[in-house]
Amino acid sequence: MGRPDYTKSRTRSYSLDAQSRARFIASIEQLRLRNVQAREPLVRHLEGKIWELREESKTNIYRLLYFFYTGRRIVFLHGFQKKTRKTPRREIEIAQRRLTSFLQREGESKK
Repeated sequence: MGRPDYTKSRTRSYSLDAQSRARFIASIEQLRLRNVQAREPLVRHLEGKIWELREESKTNIYRLLYFFYTGRRIVFLHGFQKKTRKTPRREIEIAQRRLTSFLQREGESKK
C-alpha cells in the first residue's frame, strides 16, 4: 500500500505557501504514522475528542483541528492561521460543530 496523496483531499491547502504546504504534508504523514501515540510538539489535545496538529513557518503559526474516528481514522475538521497565544474559542467551536455534523452523518450520537 503506497503513501496517501494528501493533495487530493477536500482541504484548501492551496492558500498556504509551498514551503508551509510541504511542512504540513510531512506533519500529516507523521500523525498518520504515530496516530494516537503522537504527542507535543506535533499535536496537542484541546478538549473532548478534538486535537490540534501544530505547524509553524518563519512568520506564521498554523493549526489543523482533527479527531480520531473508530480507532485509527483521522478526520480533519478545521484549519486556520493562529494569531494569538491561546487557540481562539471560535476556532474550537467551528471544529466542534463539524465534529457533531460528521457523527450525525455517520449515524452516531455525540459522545
